[in-house]
Amino acid sequence: MTVNSSTGMTRRALLGAFAATAITAAPTFANAAGFLRGGGDIRRIKMYSGRTGEKIDMIYWIEGKYIPDAVKELNYFMRDWRTDGVKSIDLRTIDIMTAAHNLMDVNEPYMLLSGYRSPQTNAMLRSRSRGVAKNSLHMKGQAADLRLASRSVHQMAKAAQACRAGGVGRYSGSNFVHMDCGVVRSWGG
Repeated sequence: MTVNSSTGMTRRALLGAFAATAITAAPTFANAAGFLRGGGDIRRIKMYSGRTGEKIDMIYWIEGKYIPDAVKELNYFMRDWRTDGVKSIDLRTIDIMTAAHNLMDVNEPYMLLSGYRSPQTNAMLRSRSRGVAKNSLHMKGQAADLRLASRSVHQMAKAAQACRAGGVGRYSGSNFVHMDCGVVRSWGG
C-alpha cells in the first residue's frame, strides 16, 4: 500500500476522494455500453474474496473512461490466488458483472470464487472436476465465478443473461454463476 508522506493518505483513499467528487459532478446523460442499462456515467464494482480475505469497492469507470489505477487494482484482486499470478482482466467481463449487479438491485458485494486462473491452476482444477474447460476463459482473464448470499443462482444467471454480452453458466450444486465476455451462450442448471 502506497502512502503519500506529505498527506498521510493512501492511493486508495485518494482514489476514493476523487471518485466521490466525480459522482457529484457527473452529468445525467447515459454514455455507457448498451448492456450496462442504467449504468450512467459511473461504473462501480463491489467484491470480496473468501480465499484471500480481501475486499474491493471501487469506481473503475467515469464518463467513458476506465480509471487506470482502479483497473490495476482489479487485476490484482482477481489474480490467481494459488500462484499469485496476475493478468489483465478483460474489462468487458467487469462491465457484465457490474451490469448484472445493477439489474439485481443489490448492495451486497459479489463473492469472487475465481477470476484469472493460471494454466497450472486450470489443469489442477480440471483434473478434479469435469466442469472445468480445457481452454477456460479464466486463463485469458475473461471470466469470473461469482456468488451472492441474497440472490439465487437462477436470479444471478437471469440478470447476467439479460445483458446479452457473454457466457453465463449456472452451477446450482456449487452455488455460483460463471460470467464471461466470450460468445453469448448459457449452460448449467
